[in-house]
Amino acid sequence: MNPKDDGRAHPFRDSTQDAAAAERLPDTAQTRAPAYRLAFTDTDFMMREELRPVRLQLELLKPQMVLDERGIRSTVVVMGSARVRADGTGPAGAQAGWYEEARKLAHLITVESLKSYGRELVVVTGGGPGIMEAGNRGAAEAGGQSIGLNIVLPHEQAPNGYVTPDLCFNFHYFAIRKMHFLMRARAVCIFPGGFGTLDEMFEALTLIQTGRMKRVPFLLFGRAFWEKVVNWQALADEGLIAQADLSLFRFVETAEEALEAILAEE
Repeated sequence: MNPKDDGRAHPFRDSTQDAAAAERLPDTAQTRAPAYRLAFTDTDFMMREELRPVRLQLELLKPQMVLDERGIRSTVVVMGSARVRADGTGPAGAQAGWYEEARKLAHLITVESLKSYGRELVVVTGGGPGIMEAGNRGAAEAGGQSIGLNIVLPHEQAPNGYVTPDLCFNFHYFAIRKMHFLMRARAVCIFPGGFGTLDEMFEALTLIQTGRMKRVPFLLFGRAFWEKVVNWQALADEGLIAQADLSLFRFVETAEEALEAILAEE
């Protein structure tokens, strides 16, 4: 076959061909030896401590390439507690109302996203339960796609059933996962949550505050909750942040209010 006929821009043999060919070799002491394995198919080699930089690069590249191939240009980040349940049960029962608000928000955003055939304003969540599930669920109910950025945790966390399957990713490195939350973000929507939500919220705010990330609508759902959990004004009064930094985010109470703020920036 002419190498130009298979869609490749170079004449070299394809790695997939060699990986398949390596499986058909005679079974000998030499071919069974770990040293003989092709490096890119050798799981033991890829998991060595020295290969961490390569694994970091792969985790950055895989979702990036998939999203590029799908033509997804911008996202709306929906973050919040994994403990907020639709039925109001569990330890975060007092925050249960935010599940439906997150679901409604994702539905409204996805209706807008479908105007660009799902290329713009695609909902992205952490892919797990609670507020994350609500975000993916609202998108699915609107007939659109949504992204889930899961991470391997000591306690098993399966993706919620509403994430678009071929946009459901799994991460080992928190840092790379955080990058993917923000790389295409057109807006960031934060619902009440715990350590994970606070971590992601403050990291994103720090990037915007320091000019390392372009300013986008940064919406905190539930003024009463956020002013109870964080004394924002005290940080400014103590000179630990500038008074102007308090304008990097705004409080909203409803999905409709949030959508209006997001579209106002379009």
